[in-house]
Amino acid sequence: MIRVLLADDQLLVRAGFRALLDLQDDLTVVGEADDGEAALRLARELVPDVVLMDIRMPRMDGLEATRRIAEDPALSSVRVVVLTTFELDEYVFEALRSGAAGFLVKDTDPADLLRAIRVAVAGDALLSPGVTRRLIGEFAARSKAPEAAPAGLADISMLTEREREVLALVGMGLSNEEIARRLVVSPLTAKTHVSHAMIKLGARDRAQLVVLAYESGLVRPGWLG
Repeated sequence: MIRVLLADDQLLVRAGFRALLDLQDDLTVVGEADDGEAALRLARELVPDVVLMDIRMPRMDGLEATRRIAEDPALSSVRVVVLTTFELDEYVFEALRSGAAGFLVKDTDPADLLRAIRVAVAGDALLSPGVTRRLIGEFAARSKAPEAAPAGLADISMLTEREREVLALVGMGLSNEEIARRLVVSPLTAKTHVSHAMIKLGARDRAQLVVLAYESGLVRPGWLG
């Protein structure tokens, strides 16, 4: 059973998500929060598998709540999925950098929402290649120079040449299957390289690999095409 915490300041939004999740045999809503402080408190009390986190909330916004959850060793198993009104919300890139597993627009198809929750728990990619290109390309283009790696992540110099190549492809938004075709290897081999990169860099999930690929300068927006 996948345990989900809902964090949104709009009661109707939470009610809609709860109604959808309650219909699933493998999902259950364990709590609801109407601001970031409550979301953080409930995350610590309940330790859910996934937090559906709105960005714009009173008292403490979803960005700060996400950062605090990601920094708490006791919550290392918790995956935060950021909810936003627009795909290119100005805070989404920072949310990913803060430790979110990915993001969803609030009007996403219900089937995609359910799939995203299950994918987040599995630690796989929550950002589709197309969305990754638009989102990361938009915000990375605004950066004058690569920033420091997200807190807790190691330097990419510890990766092998092939792992660096795979990291760059992840940063460009390619799936494991697309990476496999590009490198002429099996999907399992591609997935293994991605997993090794995550372990070496201390990344919580694939979303942090995308951020690190850009912030290290390994991938630049002009390469997206």
